[in-house]
Amino acid sequence: MEFNNWPLGNHKITTNLKLLNKASCKFIRKKNFYGHIIILNRTKLLDKALLIIMAKWHGFGRCKTRLSKDIGKSNSANVQSVMTKHTISVAKFLQENNLIDISIAISGLGVGNCRRWSRELGIKKFNLQGKGCLGEKMKRQIIFNKKFCAKHKIKNIIFIGTDLPDLCHQDLLNTLKELQQNDLILGPSNDGGYWLLGLSEKIMSSHLYLPFINIKWSTENVLQNTIDNFASAKLKYKFLDKKIDIDTIIDIENRK
Repeated sequence: MEFNNWPLGNHKITTNLKLLNKASCKFIRKKNFYGHIIILNRTKLLDKALLIIMAKWHGFGRCKTRLSKDIGKSNSANVQSVMTKHTISVAKFLQENNLIDISIAISGLGVGNCRRWSRELGIKKFNLQGKGCLGEKMKRQIIFNKKFCAKHKIKNIIFIGTDLPDLCHQDLLNTLKELQQNDLILGPSNDGGYWLLGLSEKIMSSHLYLPFINIKWSTENVLQNTIDNFASAKLKYKFLDKKIDIDTIIDIENRK
């Protein structure tokens, strides 16, 4: 993953964006080490999960609108494209080890172009996100993939976005491990939302409405609203480490 060649004119921005490459470098250096850990964990009978990647087409002027105000539409599209490819590469590593299956949920393209893009990314399974708020889109993906999960005996579903240059396969492995003992896994983000949502078989069979109702989407209360929904339910949830979603230039500058 190479960030150094992005065509960014502002030196400060360029310097900060170069920092995004740290996660990829760490991923490459530690791939063999963590690969050994993954193989060991496979023997512990982790339940296989379906990883749904919520992705937006990186069209000029059609993504990262807040970021584009600071670095331009072309550069923000570049950021979106690189982070999406990074997310896919991390996910594929676990898929190759038979720990997850991947489905990409795409917005910003029609069916034909979605099929073409998913092929370019090396992902066989895709769906359109459709209309509505994020909660409606995620719930729709669960419905779309219901038959696939039943056919392949997949119990758990994990949602992630494509705004995380710090994502590594250990994050997903930790989610799989925590889903063995918990019903809900949340990865808190810096903006008050979450960068990952892991749902157990128990939630999807009996409490599917809980993660998606009474949520003020695109606000700083998304995570808290989600937690509040589970307050009266006898369900166990677990938090992962907090991460920074890249939506603005401040998010990039706040990364260390």
